[in-house]
Amino acid sequence: MLNTVIKKQEILEAFQFRFATKEYDESKKISEDDFNFILEAGRLSPSSYGFEPWKFLIIQSPELRQRLMKIASGAERQLRGASHFVIILARTDVRYDSEYIINHIKSVQKMPDEFLEMLVGSLKGFQENKLKLLENERTLFDWSSKQTYIALANMLTAAAQIGIDSTPIEGFNFDDVHSLLESEDLLENGKLKPSVMAAFGYRKEEPRRPKTRKNLDEIVQWV
Repeated sequence: MLNTVIKKQEILEAFQFRFATKEYDESKKISEDDFNFILEAGRLSPSSYGFEPWKFLIIQSPELRQRLMKIASGAERQLRGASHFVIILARTDVRYDSEYIINHIKSVQKMPDEFLEMLVGSLKGFQENKLKLLENERTLFDWSSKQTYIALANMLTAAAQIGIDSTPIEGFNFDDVHSLLESEDLLENGKLKPSVMAAFGYRKEEPRRPKTRKNLDEIVQWV
């Protein structure tokens, strides 16, 4: 019981510690072991049907960071100082009968062939009737993109639990970032698109004010 109490306190302290870091200390770098831990938190994140519709693109090239600064205004300071910078890409090829889905079921989930048709049929009904995902390409991308935020949140929390700072970032021009990554042949011929960014490293200075949030009774309703 005591271990549970301690663990809960440690997790809440990590949430209190974490804030959207504006400037990072360029001299401090995350160790390979610690960053692999953050990536593993992303890899193990839940996704619809377990299809993992994401890819984590780690931007460490100074030249590529410089180019990104010009088209991602919300990430300019973070690109300059963060130890590691991640663009989470969302998959576009997640239609129920796509090569990616079939291969994932067989190779990753190792589903027996006799269950393949049943699972694909279930996914077809889910995408076509329940969520109306097959109306256009954007709806499928949005479905994948929403799931990348689950991985993002777990990576931010994992980082905070080991004293590493982070910043989730949406402040970028989608078309320009897409074009840049496409020109670098990083989007698998259209099978991936940029969803969200995140910086990781160590804060240059402490936050100017304490974390503020609404009270639980303002955001929770029991029915």
